[in-house]
Amino acid sequence: MTLTEKWSLHSEFDNRLFLKPVTENLFVIRSQVRYKASNSVELGGGIGFFPVATQDPENTTDFMIPEYRGQQDITWKNTIGKVQLSQRFQIDERFIRNASKTELLSGTTFNWRFRFRIQAEYDLWKKENRFLKTIVHEEILLNAGKSIVKNTFDQNRIYAALQYGINQKIAIELGYLNSFQQRASGVDYYDRDIIRFSIFHKLKL
Repeated sequence: MTLTEKWSLHSEFDNRLFLKPVTENLFVIRSQVRYKASNSVELGGGIGFFPVATQDPENTTDFMIPEYRGQQDITWKNTIGKVQLSQRFQIDERFIRNASKTELLSGTTFNWRFRFRIQAEYDLWKKENRFLKTIVHEEILLNAGKSIVKNTFDQNRIYAALQYGINQKIAIELGYLNSFQQRASGVDYYDRDIIRFSIFHKLKL
C-alpha cells in the first residue's frame, strides 16, 4: 500500500505446503514499513509471525511451533542497460518457541539471521499498464547467536520466475525456487525444489 511518495506498507500472507505427501509446512503473516530514501536506496523494517507445522512431510505433529520475527533491510537498486539490479542486505531477529517432539514448552530461543540477496529483472514485453518480465535472484542466509553451534550457514536460495502485470494494480508470478538448507546438526541438509505462485495487489491511499 502506497502511503506517500516516500512511505509504503507491504503485507504478505503465505501458505507453504509439501506435495508428496500433501502436508502443511508453515504459514507466514508478515508486514513491514518501507521508506524510499532516494531513487536507488530503500529502507524497510517490520515484523512477522511464522507458525511451523513440520520441516519433514513424513513426520507430522499435532501442533505448530510459532516463531516471531523482526526484520530490517537496506536495498540498493540500479539499472544496467535493460536489466534492473537490486542488492538487499537484511537482518532477522528470530524468537522461536521452545518445543519437544510432542508439545510446546515455555520460553523462546533467540538467534540472528543475516541475509544477502542479489536480484535481476528484465522486461520481456511491456504495453501501457501491462507487462511480462523475468526475475532471477540468489540469496545466502547465515545464522548467529548462542544457540547456533554447527549451522552458521543456514541456506542458499536460487529463484527464477515470470511475472505478468495484468493492470496497474494486480500482477501474478510463477517461479521455481531451489532451497539448500543446513540443519542444526551441521551434517544434515534439506535440498528442496519449490514451485511458488504469488499474487501482488497494489493499493494507494
